[in-house]
Amino acid sequence: MKVVLKLEGLDCANCAAKIETAVSKIQGINDVNVVFMTQKLSFTTEREDVDAIVEQITKEAMKASSDVKSVKRIK
Repeated sequence: MKVVLKLEGLDCANCAAKIETAVSKIQGINDVNVVFMTQKLSFTTEREDVDAIVEQITKEAMKASSDVKSVKRIK
């Protein structure tokens, strides 16, 4: 399943790269891609607990970049 999230407050490409690296280490997540210009993070997963994954990603994104204000699922 493909999931797309909106990273609100992402303000630099370096932060996007840090988030992408942190999220790619989460077990069960594949093909992580963060696009700074659109402030979107996408990934694929076979896991069923997508809400738990989004919660974990939110924590990792905010640790990697204090500028990220929120993470919202858009797809």
